[in-house]
Amino acid sequence: MAAASAIVAFAIDAMLPGLGDIAADLTPEAPNRAQLIVSALALGLGTGTLIVGPLSDAFGRRPIIIGGVLLYIVMALVAYRAPTLELLLAARFLMGVGGAAPRIVSIAIIRDGQTGRDMARTMSFVMMIFGVVPAMAPLAGASIMEAFGWRSIFAVFALFGIATMTWFALRQPETLPKSERTAFRLANLWHATGEMFAHPTCRLAILVQVLCYAMLFSFLTSAQPVYDLTFGQGAQFHYWFGATAAIAATSSYVNSRLVGRLGMRKIVKAALGLSVVFGILALGIWISPLPDLAKLLSFFVYSTSVFMMMGLTLGNLNALALEPMGHIAGLASSVTMACATIGSLVMAVPVGQAFDGTPVPLIVGTVIFAALGAVLTARIRRDSDPV
Repeated sequence: MAAASAIVAFAIDAMLPGLGDIAADLTPEAPNRAQLIVSALALGLGTGTLIVGPLSDAFGRRPIIIGGVLLYIVMALVAYRAPTLELLLAARFLMGVGGAAPRIVSIAIIRDGQTGRDMARTMSFVMMIFGVVPAMAPLAGASIMEAFGWRSIFAVFALFGIATMTWFALRQPETLPKSERTAFRLANLWHATGEMFAHPTCRLAILVQVLCYAMLFSFLTSAQPVYDLTFGQGAQFHYWFGATAAIAATSSYVNSRLVGRLGMRKIVKAALGLSVVFGILALGIWISPLPDLAKLLSFFVYSTSVFMMMGLTLGNLNALALEPMGHIAGLASSVTMACATIGSLVMAVPVGQAFDGTPVPLIVGTVIFAALGAVLTARIRRDSDPV
């Protein structure tokens, strides 16, 4: 499940060290447009999630994941040959649509057998393993692109997809019996969306996920320009980002150890609150007369706190949103991730495009997102709570 989920993360994080080269080759007149390479894939992911869950409820988990990874592989090869930024963005969008299948249906596979805190614990272990990919991907991507050019990374994406699809096909049994499948109808998707947003726990958990993903995508699109143009660390970016991801990967393990004792909501609220504190401190250090090294280190610490927040929130929020929706697990997975991804991009893209050579737009934007998320989390109630 972690390998299936990691397909999308690898396609994002391994690209980050090459954004400057891609901008120079395909959009030198507007280098900020290169950030859209990240957003295009994320938009495809959000769009794909609207259908892959319902399709998996109708036809089973295995064929949908395998078909999605095939689309991902083909589009990675199209991107490898793309002569313009526009075609590259289109291929990245469709890579995201294909990548939605393993990313979303793997959650439904877990939900087929577990609920509540057990599901949150399993999701934490999956995300702990999944966290290794963001730690390794920038270094691997930088090495590959330095040796063979930035286009070569798309061939590697295709190879990773082939390996994952083969592994999944050989090892993962079907978890949804034919007797429990439901016909694919758009009306069912509409009904599931209405049911989820009518349920206060689901609605609030989705809204907080939107804000958490907005923080994540804001950093993914802006981190490379900040390290490169603000701090002059472009050549070392993959080391900084890899260190951030490696440290942040421990948060999923911490969550798996604490969630059974403290509960999901307390952990989410604490993680978002700490992100606000670290962001305000980073902003204060940036506007202070401290030396550049102190400002660089404070940005690194804040970046790491944001990525650690993901390991402490996303699995818990997914479990909270899906817990009352076991009867429509695939549909609920689709609605949750689609809303979280597309909604977060609406917030994150303006933050990325506002980059002005300083980290201020990024820090201010993400602190606002974290503060709103903490407030909404405090309002989440579960069906099992006493009235």
